Amino acid sequence: MATASTKEVFNCSVQEFFKIVSDYEKYSEFLPEVKSVKITKNEGGVKEMEYHVSLIKSIKYKLKVKEVPNESVNFDFVSGDVFKSMKGSWKLADQGGKCAVDYNVEATFGMLVPESMAKTLVAANLPLMMSNFRKRVKEVYGK
Repeated sequence: MATASTKEVFNCSVQEFFKIVSDYEKYSEFLPEVKSVKITKNEGGVKEMEYHVSLIKSIKYKLKVKEVPNESVNFDFVSGDVFKSMKGSWKLADQGGKCAVDYNVEATFGMLVPESMAKTLVAANLPLMMSNFRKRVKEVYGK
């Protein structure tokens, strides 16, 4: 299983960051690897969505997402091309008017991907993803 995690502080409120992280269908506007996200179900606080992502190759997968407004976003793998399983979360907390974020993801691959390569695929994109969320906060809120 490949895992990745990070803790970051963003120059915005928890509510402002939650609006960005839960606006899935706009991810393609600021995350270059995300080609599209489409919400396919939205029932009882749980959303199911289909991601089209381009890492080494173009892949498609579905996640089930449970949101606790201004606190967390938890996601679990439903189906897809490459992954056998995936789960993770965004945990948000106020830190003196800024948003402290604890992000983690765990994934296993269905195809014959060596564990070292799987770890690289999962972890390598994390710093760039966080940088792009930081840029999005600045773009949306001017902070």
